[in-house]
Amino acid sequence: ETHILVRGDSAYAREEIFYFCENQPLVDYVIAMGTNGVIKLRADDVIEKAKHEYEKKLAPITELMDSLFQKKEDLEEVKKLVPISTWHRSIRYKTEKSWSCQRRVVTKVCYGSDGLKMRHVVTSLPASKIPPSKLYTKKYCPRGEMENRIKEQQLDLLADRTSTQTFQSNQLRLWIHSWAYVLINAFRQHCLKKTSLAKATVGRIRLNLLKLGARIKITCRRIIIAIASACPYQDILSIANKRIKTIPNTG
Repeated sequence: ETHILVRGDSAYAREEIFYFCENQPLVDYVIAMGTNGVIKLRADDVIEKAKHEYEKKLAPITELMDSLFQKKEDLEEVKKLVPISTWHRSIRYKTEKSWSCQRRVVTKVCYGSDGLKMRHVVTSLPASKIPPSKLYTKKYCPRGEMENRIKEQQLDLLADRTSTQTFQSNQLRLWIHSWAYVLINAFRQHCLKKTSLAKATVGRIRLNLLKLGARIKITCRRIIIAIASACPYQDILSIANKRIKTIPNTG
C-alpha cells in the first residue's frame, strides 16, 4: 500500500510517462515542463498581480532612495533587497497533439528586480487534494534534496559504475550499491543520532568509521576487533557498537 510520487525535470514531461503513472495504482507524478505562449497567456492576471505587488513594495523604497542618492546604479542595487513577489496558478491544459487528455498544470510566477520568472509543473494530484502553492513547494521542490541523495550514492558508493556488457548485470550492480546505501543510511539513523556524525554523508561515514586500520583476532567464541588508542572516533564507534546491538534481528 505504498504511495509512490514520481518527480522529474522537463525532460520527463512525456505522454508515455504520464500515461504509465496514471494507470498504476497508488502512483502520482509532479514533473516540470517548459513554458509556452498558451500557458503564459492563461497566467496573465497572476503575472499582473505579482508585478503590482512587487512595485507596491518597491515604491516607498524608490522614493526614499531618490531623495538620498542620485546614481541610478545605487537604486538598482537596493531593488535587489526587496522581496520577490510569488504567486501560483492552477489550470487544466492539453497540448495540441502530444497529450492524450487535459492535465493539471501549476504555474509559479515570480516577479522581482530581475523581472518575470515562470516555472511550470504538470501533476496527477488533484486541486481538491493539494493547493497550487503547497504542491510546488512541498511536492516538487524536494526533488533537489532527492537528487542530492542520488548524487551521494553515485559519488560516495560509486553507484554509477555500470560498465559490464549486459543490462541485467549493470542492474544488479546498481541494486547492490542501493542496498549498501540503505544499510549505511539506516546505520546513520539508528546508531549515530546525537553524535557529530548524525548528519554526515555516506562518504564521511565510510572514511571515518568503516575504513579503519584494525587488528582482528578470531577465537572459537568471539571475534575481537582492536583499533588504535589514538583513533579520533573511538567514542562514536563505542556508541554505535552499543546501539547496533539493541537493534532486533529480523532475519
